[in-house]
Amino acid sequence: MIILATDAATKGSPGPSAAGALITYDHQRLQLKKVLPEMDNHHAEFAAVIFGLQALHERHLTTEILELRTDSKLVHSSLEKGYAKHFQAEVDQILQLEQTFPLVLHVWEADHQHRGPHNLAQQALFNQLNTKK
Repeated sequence: MIILATDAATKGSPGPSAAGALITYDHQRLQLKKVLPEMDNHHAEFAAVIFGLQALHERHLTTEILELRTDSKLVHSSLEKGYAKHFQAEVDQILQLEQTFPLVLHVWEADHQHRGPHNLAQQALFNQLNTKK
């Protein structure tokens, strides 16, 4: 099983944003972070999931069961339903990326359980804000 935990950080709404992804597989952990374009937090949360899934595809890690963890209730419920009124393009892109996995489990995690990807997103945002000075 592969575990992908993602999170986003945004300053302002919309504002500078970043994504963090923590990938756990075969007793290994990959810590990834990325600066995102300016956007609101909801869009950034979806973008973080897309970033994490694309990272799995780039590494050819798509043949095992995937547990996708998010602290965003909006992302979690949208993926479970396959529908989001204002974020359908993002949901469709995520569901398309998920099709190569034999099974995907969507898991919502409380903030205190979600520190790894949260810290990665915060680091990327901090670096982005400090390089603009």
